[in-house]
Amino acid sequence: MIIAAADGSSLSNPGPSGWAWYIDDDHWHAGGWPKGTNNKGELYAVLDLLRSTAHLPDEPLKILCDSQYVINAVTKWMPGWKRKGWKKADGQPVLNQDLLKALDEALVGRDVSFEWVKGHAGHAMNEAADERARAAATAYRDGTAVEHGPGFGSVEAAEAAVLEEIPVASPAAAAQPAARPAAPALPAQGQPRPTSATEFDPGIQTVIGYEKELLSDKVRSDPMRVRELLHPQFSEFGASGRIWTRNRLLADIAPMPVRVSYEPIAADRLADDVILLRWRAVGAHSTWLRSSVWQLVDGSWRLLFSQGTQVP
Repeated sequence: MIIAAADGSSLSNPGPSGWAWYIDDDHWHAGGWPKGTNNKGELYAVLDLLRSTAHLPDEPLKILCDSQYVINAVTKWMPGWKRKGWKKADGQPVLNQDLLKALDEALVGRDVSFEWVKGHAGHAMNEAADERARAAATAYRDGTAVEHGPGFGSVEAAEAAVLEEIPVASPAAAAQPAARPAAPALPAQGQPRPTSATEFDPGIQTVIGYEKELLSDKVRSDPMRVRELLHPQFSEFGASGRIWTRNRLLADIAPMPVRVSYEPIAADRLADDVILLRWRAVGAHSTWLRSSVWQLVDGSWRLLFSQGTQVP
């Protein structure tokens, strides 16, 4: 059985916020947002824990949590909310729907139990999760780097999961202005020559900028901006077979726990309103080939589809 504590923190509620789950000093993960609530942090901590242990579906998971809201939402209230179209008894929409829907999906087929623990009462695992969640919130408040932790497995495994399942780009590169030309990578022998950004038309330059902007730490912490950049029918096919929808990505989006670099390969206009980008995501231990399809919708470019394949 896996036993983990999950916790969230918000310095002003809403305000700079963080989340974390903790098993031991070698297995923990944390993150957050510039603005969020305690409840959002608590829910996301549980969701990230479920996804981080998804490769062990037959292993029972016990989650220690000091939030009655999270425990009741997941174990008692969610079935009724779903029957009512994610509305409360008074007819008002349920808060944190994206996270709750993602949790509902992540719980399928899992043996998960919850145990309430009193917060700030000396429980070692709860205190460890709380400390890391608060540290993440404080980092967002102060504009400093967030310590994400090792995750459930090794650095290599964490990096592979990020590159495989979620569209990625270098946070440092993404911070550059959209129109700034990207430096093309030198191709290996026999590989196609990357297309220089200076050769792109303005539309292609724009979507390259959006590709980087969408996946910068700043934008990954801004769900409203992510909504603006994703096509309503967005999807991604992960190499593991997992399919990411727009709602699922919106629920999961967060600053990346690993750094990768963006290396352009080519960009093509498939139609006046459709652009295909091909590029490499290069990390410290893995390299992936990436493709992204952008479509012009009501005068704005939106990411419609993306896919990644690991380089042997």
